[in-house]
Amino acid sequence: MATEAMATQDNDDLLLENGDASEELYVRRNIVVDKGQDLLRIDKFLMARIEGATRNKIQQGIEAGLVLVNNQPVKSNYKVRPKDEIVLYSETNPESTEIVPEPMALEIVYEDQDLMVLNKPAGIVVHPGCGNYHGTLVNGVAFHLREQNPDVTEALLPRFGLVHRIDKNTSGLLVLAKNEKASAHLAKQFFDHTVDRKYIALVWGDFSEDQGTVHAHVGRHQRFRKIMTAYPDGDYGKEAITHYRVLEHFHYVSLVECQLETGRTHQIRVHMQLIGHPLFNDDTYGGDRIVKGTIYTKYKQFVDNCFALCPRHALHARTLGFIHPTTKERMFFESSLPNDIEQLIAKWRSYAAYKGAPEE
Repeated sequence: MATEAMATQDNDDLLLENGDASEELYVRRNIVVDKGQDLLRIDKFLMARIEGATRNKIQQGIEAGLVLVNNQPVKSNYKVRPKDEIVLYSETNPESTEIVPEPMALEIVYEDQDLMVLNKPAGIVVHPGCGNYHGTLVNGVAFHLREQNPDVTEALLPRFGLVHRIDKNTSGLLVLAKNEKASAHLAKQFFDHTVDRKYIALVWGDFSEDQGTVHAHVGRHQRFRKIMTAYPDGDYGKEAITHYRVLEHFHYVSLVECQLETGRTHQIRVHMQLIGHPLFNDDTYGGDRIVKGTIYTKYKQFVDNCFALCPRHALHARTLGFIHPTTKERMFFESSLPNDIEQLIAKWRSYAAYKGAPEE
């Protein structure tokens, strides 16, 4: 679908400390056709309304179901009528940065002619942006795709197929498209929240209930613009919903599975902080210090050793499920925990078994 410069785009999104902006790379726009509008093919109508649009991309977006008229999908030859209500899903337009293809070792979990699923290690920024112009995952993907087809450019395939992101220091699964049709189809699934995403996280504290849901808007902090915060009253930010389930109790920390219903920037990290369970070693949201447990010398040394073992927030995108854009089959992928989180869990498991229930 055509890229559109949105006046409401918050440029501060480019300044997040990890180099990533929002996970969701598509926005929704509503257009009400003027009363005096003559009958006109919808592809021509949208070309005239959207800056930088091409007829080919608009038609591909219509075919992928990214354009609805009066809540119904239409064909490119549909003629808009006065007072028609058009819903358009279009790409956001982050900082204009030339993506330079760079050779990189990619862990490709699955690949076909339409898409590829990657397992991203921690420490790698997904997309070039402010302060991170080289060495990102998309630089490596661009090289990989250009090796397969020299004609592939970012103009042909925006962001070289990136349809969602995860934080720099979060590991795990990402899906990328290899053509415009697949990109539009996958992006709409993310926007409509029909993609199955589950994360594994080690968080501070024990839970009285083994499952629950956090429903609180997530938006930029009003004072500290480089971080996000939760707005439970919904007065700022965007709606965000996280379902969590406790997998293991280690007394001072807990292993949880988080399922995203929405995909906001730092959503899991912010929501876990909100309910008093910041991610272990999350230096942005208060998890890089002892949150639970009596601070005595041996315990402090144990926690410091754990921090050194996993020197990043303990979060891994473990599962990813979606509908294949061409075959329409349900695809599902699962990624094993990386060594740092695996060893961290084992260390806490042994400590909890040795110490037993913590003293009140």
